[in-house]
Amino acid sequence: MDPIESKKNPISVDKITETPHLLPYAHHVGSAIIKPLDKGKVKGVAMKAMYQQTDSQLLQIKEQVETLIRQAQNIHDRIALSEKIYQADCGFKPIIGNTYFLYAKTDESWLISMIAPEEWGKSKPYIYLATIELKADSTWGILDKSGDI
Repeated sequence: MDPIESKKNPISVDKITETPHLLPYAHHVGSAIIKPLDKGKVKGVAMKAMYQQTDSQLLQIKEQVETLIRQAQNIHDRIALSEKIYQADCGFKPIIGNTYFLYAKTDESWLISMIAPEEWGKSKPYIYLATIELKADSTWGILDKSGDI
């Protein structure tokens, strides 16, 4: 046998490659297993993760919006109450941060007083409605109430 012929590769040129790393399959027994991607499964998993994340974010925004709506409603209620209280009779100038008492008179008008319900004694001239406080923004807050105002 010729020494040059013995150095030739015994495998056919059609069955070998100079770039085995570019093959779409393992080229020898020790190669890593290469499995084709199931693109539908990959997309499905990605879509599921996307929906979970966006649903979570939308729920968080919904909760924030509901909180803002409640806060706006509380401010609106405080404005409506303050308008009614400012129409009440008051024989003094209320001071911000002080506590006062709101009463209904027999003619159904309201009265702001510095006298607490228990300080009137046995005969109460008015019907107690609420304990109120003048806030720094000139609205009135209810600290305690009896019934609906």
